Amino acid sequence: MSTFTIFLVLIMIVAFLLVVIIMVQNPKGGGLASSFGGGGTQQMGGVQKTTDFLDKSTWTLSILMIALILLSNIPIMGGGANQSKAFDEDAIQNVIPTTTDTPVDTSTDTTGDGE
Repeated sequence: MSTFTIFLVLIMIVAFLLVVIIMVQNPKGGGLASSFGGGGTQQMGGVQKTTDFLDKSTWTLSILMIALILLSNIPIMGGGANQSKAFDEDAIQNVIPTTTDTPVDTSTDTTGDGE
């Protein structure tokens, strides 16, 4: 597995966890927490520290996601033996199609009756 694939899997896991944490939070307008019986003044779990935990985990996961995205560019730009030749100007070959100097024979019988 390449380094980029590992970063991609980690980014997807962090993105999923970030979506879950954000959906559980109870903002002013309600949220998924109030759908599960969180009620108006009662926090999910009934503890004020739950909100602090969710807030800190949201910030931590978002910073982790930004760091993973930035770090995932290192294997792409790093190069090495596996470097793609797609942008290498020396690897581009100018291929000019060859033309035939032989004229096309138009006198062949295409009717099929042999005359």
